[in-house]
Amino acid sequence: MAGGARLGRAASAEIGTGNLVGPGETRIATATMRTVQPPDSSDTWVGLTAGPLPVAPAYDWAVLPSCGAVVLFSGTVRDHAVDEGGVLRTDVVHLDYEAYEEQCTTVFSKIVDELRTRWPDTGRVALLHRLGRIELGESSVIAVVSAPHRPEAFEAARYAIDALKASAPIWKHETWHDGDAGAGSGWGTNAHEPVDPASVATVASPDHQADDPADDPADDPTAVASGREH
Repeated sequence: MAGGARLGRAASAEIGTGNLVGPGETRIATATMRTVQPPDSSDTWVGLTAGPLPVAPAYDWAVLPSCGAVVLFSGTVRDHAVDEGGVLRTDVVHLDYEAYEEQCTTVFSKIVDELRTRWPDTGRVALLHRLGRIELGESSVIAVVSAPHRPEAFEAARYAIDALKASAPIWKHETWHDGDAGAGSGWGTNAHEPVDPASVATVASPDHQADDPADDPADDPTAVASGREH
């Protein structure tokens, strides 16, 4: 995640008060964080939470009659990572995440604004990130996008998670099987300075076709022969 520089004190009205000064300096007051809930009258849902992410509810919320595609990306905690010494370790026990909370929700909103500029027919967008301790296999972040057609939904969801990772001031900390000893025990593994969401590139969907059944690659025998999945 982004966030190489140390940042000032922040508090988020959306998830409660935090006393974060920088990665690892003062812990977030996770007890004050509320479970994120979908908005009542908005097509954008962004937030941070200390609790499990609402993966299935976020998918259900994104479904709209006008949208024929919903793409949900869930980033889950894996058991391996490259430490700060450049060594691939396979003994990750769990992750901890901290964030500059107030700035994060602003950045998330900027990402969604940019996404809707690039894909104006987008239906609903959810960007939700979990903070605190997260166990192996649990979701740390989800990006959900609904759109009229699948190419736009795939592209927009890819942009959403790429922009979040590049732009949001969020830090992660791996805990290894042998504890915090050794290289890679500090906060911010692979950290970098946050960038403007508008500078994050779009990755085009490989099967971005015209909305014409005759142009559907599923009907193209060469596409099937090339091993493309639809």
